[in-house]
Formats: sequence, structure tokens, C-alpha cells
Amino acid sequence: MNSFAGFKLLASLQGTLAEKGLVTPTEIQSRATPALLEGRSVVGVAETGSGKTLAYALPVLNLMKSLENKGQPVTVDSQPRAVVMVPTRELGEQVSKVFKIFTHATRLRVRTVLGGTTPEVAKKNLLGSFEVLVATPGRLVRLLDRGLVSLGDVQILIFDEADQMLDQGFLPDAQHIVGVCPPERQLALFSATVSPAVESLMAKLFAGAEVIRSQGSHKVVASLITENRKVIDGKRFPLLETLLASPVPGGTLIFTNTREQCDTLAESLKDKGHTCAIYRGEMDKIERRANLKAFRDGKIELLISTDLASRGLDLEHVGRVINYHLPKEMDNYLHRVGRTARAGRKGLVINLVTERDKALVSQLDGLRPRR
Repeated sequence: MNSFAGFKLLASLQGTLAEKGLVTPTEIQSRATPALLEGRSVVGVAETGSGKTLAYALPVLNLMKSLENKGQPVTVDSQPRAVVMVPTRELGEQVSKVFKIFTHATRLRVRTVLGGTTPEVAKKNLLGSFEVLVATPGRLVRLLDRGLVSLGDVQILIFDEADQMLDQGFLPDAQHIVGVCPPERQLALFSATVSPAVESLMAKLFAGAEVIRSQGSHKVVASLITENRKVIDGKRFPLLETLLASPVPGGTLIFTNTREQCDTLAESLKDKGHTCAIYRGEMDKIERRANLKAFRDGKIELLISTDLASRGLDLEHVGRVINYHLPKEMDNYLHRVGRTARAGRKGLVINLVTERDKALVSQLDGLRPRR
């Protein structure tokens, strides 16, 4: 479908889409959303920035409100009807934001229980009745074990960014969570890439699901310009300074491979007068959020990060991504570059390439979508 107006959505959802100026669905939305609305289980594979969250949020909210309209509201405390599993707190917060765009019109309730928050906060978030729960797997399993939440009335269960969850050894938790849901529940899995671990999960839990792959899945989007700049290892910084002499709207996200590289680069850039901040693991979450907000609001020009930020980062669009150090894995590369050229907009990626990066760079030409 080439218009949201053609989707079989309740008027409250259609009204919010129109109010927000959302008219034309992306490819994954046009294919996965109708299938989910019809009650089918779905595996959706699409590149980062393709609108996967909205692709499943609309069917989830439509189902929850339809049940309420039929005289079947949620009345039992701590027993959601829809659960969205996410790998990180950052992605969970982003997903929750998308759902809450529609909660004013629908009066549906969305709660989160995410890693990186205290057990007391998680327990408080589960009080009362609500329709949708966004959760990280480890936190949800612990809450299930303590009897603080029930999945006995779940109608639909979503796994988002499944590739990253499985990188973290999520499969046993996934099987446990599915096992405590009703057998007739609807399932959906969304991923930017299909690793062997994702294929294993698909075989175990999604054998009967409809697999939908966007044309750009496991490729970079067509609106992305990629430049490879050869550099001698140890001589990256002068080239970076030259690149940063030409700022871009939307700021620049710079990736390194380790926390130490991230911190060292940030200090060097500050010494040269650049406004920048870091975003990586083992940081105080308040500082991390503050740095992200400063970058998003345009108060700083550069954000230096590790791969923590490449998956599910709550940034609508970044003008430029620079891989100061290229990652070793192609999946990490795809998630990094997915921070720019989102939703059809143009973006720029610059890779600083050394001799040791030849193996990865040889694969990059195959990432461009065929026209």
C-alpha cells in the first residue's frame, strides 16, 4: 500500500497519523503492518532507519483498542496484552516514545521495565492495569520469576532488534518468555540483519511466520553517500581534523571500537576547540542521556561513541557518520551507518580505512542496493 489511509486502522490511529503528517508508509510498513493487522505472525527484516517500530506499533495499538471497543478492556493489574522485547534501555525508551504518540487519542497505557533501572522503579512501573509493556529480556524474566507480572493474557509478542538481543545470549530467555504466553498469541520478530543466531530463533519459534524482507535489508539505503578515505594507522587524527573543518547540518557521529579510543579522541578534539561529548558503555546513565540530548539539540557538534550507540539510538537523523575506526563485523557497520540517511533522507558516511580494514572494505561494494 502506498498510503496509511488504505490500512484497516481505527479512526483514532488514522487521525493521529494525519495529525503528525504521516502519509506514506515505508516498504517494511507497507508490507508488515497489513499482515500483522490480519493476525498473522511475521518476521520482518529491514535496514536500520526503515520505520520498523511504527510497522508493529500500529497493529499492536489497533488490536488493543479493538478489544477494548468490544467490551474487553484490561482490568487485571500487571497483566499486559502486548509485550515488546528490546535489547537495551535506550531502544526501549525510543520504542515507548513511538507508542505514546498515539496514546492520547486511544487512551491506551504503555509501561516500561528496562535494564539499567532499579528493581524498585520496575516494580512501580508494573502497578495497576495497562495494555502494552516494553521490556528488556533479563529484567522481564526476573520480574516473572518474582511473580510481579503475568503474561497469561498476552495477545501479541514482539521481538525488536533481534540480532542484537541474540548477540547477548538472549535465546534461552526468548524461549522462556514465549513459553509463559498463551499458545495462540501472535508473534513478530524484527531485525536489521539475519545472523545464524537469528536464523536459529526463527527455526525454533517462528516456523510458521511470514518472512518479509525489504529490498534494502542487509544493505545500506540508496540515499546514503559513502566515502572511503585511506589513512596510515596512527595518522587518523589529522585527516579527521580536515573533515571536521566542513561541518554538516545534523551534526557528526564518530565511531571508535573501544571505550579507551572514545575517551582519548574526545579529549583530543576538545583540545582543538571542538564541542563534543561521549556516548558509550560504563557511563553514568544521567550523563549519557545529557550528552545525547545536547547533541540532539545541536548544542554540541560531535558525538563520539562505541557500538553501544549504533543500535536503537534515539536520534531521528544524523548529518554525517565517521568511522574513525572501522568495526570488525559487517553487522556492526550496518547499524552504525543506519544512524544517517534515515526515512529516505540523504546522509554521508566517511570511513577511515587502513591496510588492516581490507577484509571489511572488500564487502562494502556489495551493500549498495541494486537499482
